[in-house]
Amino acid sequence: MARILLAEDDDGVRAFVSRALAHMGHDVVEAEDGGLAAEVMQEEQGRFDLLLSDIKMPVMDGIALALNVASAWPEVTIMLMTGFADQRERAHGLDQLIYDVIPKPFTLAQVLEKVDDALAGRPPEIISLARQAMIG
Repeated sequence: MARILLAEDDDGVRAFVSRALAHMGHDVVEAEDGGLAAEVMQEEQGRFDLLLSDIKMPVMDGIALALNVASAWPEVTIMLMTGFADQRERAHGLDQLIYDVIPKPFTLAQVLEKVDDALAGRPPEIISLARQAMIG
């Protein structure tokens, strides 16, 4: 499956998401803040399929991390998570660099579905339109 770098400062959320992704067969590397995630990305020379990062974190936030990763390794898919509306708005300015922003709180099914979609390269807006069409 995929190699995923998970950057999340909340221990509970990080453990929840990491276990779920590992259960799905992904190789997950965890970082507790953006600074550590940037170090891991550098040490691993960008050998990740996906960066899944919280936006609001100490040391380096998810926006700075996304900019750093996108400039050095543009082939890495980037997805952000946040529970703060103002942070979500900041991320929307990065539409060309990030795949999507997952609003918190999310369910296990929601995060796994978004990760699958991102790894498959399915555009988020097409997915939303397709789901709305199926619902009616």
